[in-house]
Amino acid sequence: MSKKDNSDKAEALKAGIRSILEYIGEDPDRDGLRDTPGRVVDVLDEHFQGYKQDPKEHLRKTFEDVQGYDELVLVSDIDLHSHCEHHMVPFVGKAHVAYIPSGRIVGLSKLARVVDIYARRLQVQEKLTAQIADSIEEVLQPQGVAVILQCQHFCMCYRGARKAGSWTTTSKLHGLFLKNASSRMELFTLIGMRRELN
Repeated sequence: MSKKDNSDKAEALKAGIRSILEYIGEDPDRDGLRDTPGRVVDVLDEHFQGYKQDPKEHLRKTFEDVQGYDELVLVSDIDLHSHCEHHMVPFVGKAHVAYIPSGRIVGLSKLARVVDIYARRLQVQEKLTAQIADSIEEVLQPQGVAVILQCQHFCMCYRGARKAGSWTTTSKLHGLFLKNASSRMELFTLIGMRRELN
């Protein structure tokens, strides 16, 4: 998209945000709201920058000199901020991402980046969980992949059912985590130990 097209879309969006402010009974020209349409456009660019990034690109640089390490690697409690595609309101929580290498490893921060990129799109938690796990499985081709997300959904906390404090847990398993009960148990034990330390 050209800069002009992008600028035209931003201006149209600002006009739409002014209409929303009028719809809810506000005056978009009052002092506190005059610059709000532009600020909202900036926030949307930030919240949804995942559409402009390829999460798999972060997984392609790997390291093979790992002295034969082929046991579980777990990055737990990765902060997660996303937006529900049904109501465009936030859901927030933690991601636990694990894999069992098959001859090569990836930088730990890259796993967190994959979570962030998929989360910075309109999502449902179930799809987000699968996207993270499937991309790691596809690029790294490890012995196993496990992704567990634990989130609170604002569409359920402060509207609709209004059940504040409720958590939704989803998981997606590949390879050894799916086939081998001891690998699953090790994963759940390590996640539990991490929570006890906090």
